[in-house]
Amino acid sequence: MKYAKIIVLFTLTGCIWQSIAQESKDYIEFNDRKNIVHGFYLGIHTSYGNIENKDTYIMALKVAYVANRQFEIGFTAKALYSEQNLPGIFLSNEADLGALYGGLHLEPILFSKAKINLSFPILIGGGAAGYINDDWSDDEFEQNRDKDWDAIFVVEPGINVLYNISRYVQLETGMKYRFSSKVDLSPDDITRINGFSFGFGLKVGIFNLGKNRYKKSIPNEE
Repeated sequence: MKYAKIIVLFTLTGCIWQSIAQESKDYIEFNDRKNIVHGFYLGIHTSYGNIENKDTYIMALKVAYVANRQFEIGFTAKALYSEQNLPGIFLSNEADLGALYGGLHLEPILFSKAKINLSFPILIGGGAAGYINDDWSDDEFEQNRDKDWDAIFVVEPGINVLYNISRYVQLETGMKYRFSSKVDLSPDDITRINGFSFGFGLKVGIFNLGKNRYKKSIPNEE
């Protein structure tokens, strides 16, 4: 009886070791949770705000690289239109304000592993701002394009809430404040394009180029 128990014990031990050896032949186990996950996207954004208490509309296009779902770096271009209705600038109509600007986009992201994230985007760049008229003549355009447009430097920080629909689509909503350098326009009714804006956007791309895996099968060689 004593020898029988010893034989059974050795038999069970052998089976266990054989099972472990077989599993090690079929799989490679690893942990890549600390690996950096890369991504990139193309985004469009629309927002509403005000300049000098007048309605202002902004459209933006953004291209960015995403590092480990925790930081974005890229480029943003924006077009701004503000209904200023300034009289006496153009003969045919009242003047509104327009601006084209863009630059470096930086965005640290908090709670990146969750479905909903919090981020703090900032744009640093420049462009030009000036008076525009949707009904001007060619002569008026030639006369006013030099004196009614001026270069600007822009810094635009903000705060966003991000919602991850999938690895490929993300929604964003939030607010920003635009700081600009002084513009020299004639007449000088507007000297800066500072102001708050609120909006939402859509990002389409790949936000996670790799998936975390812990066990990978090894194909059988025949």
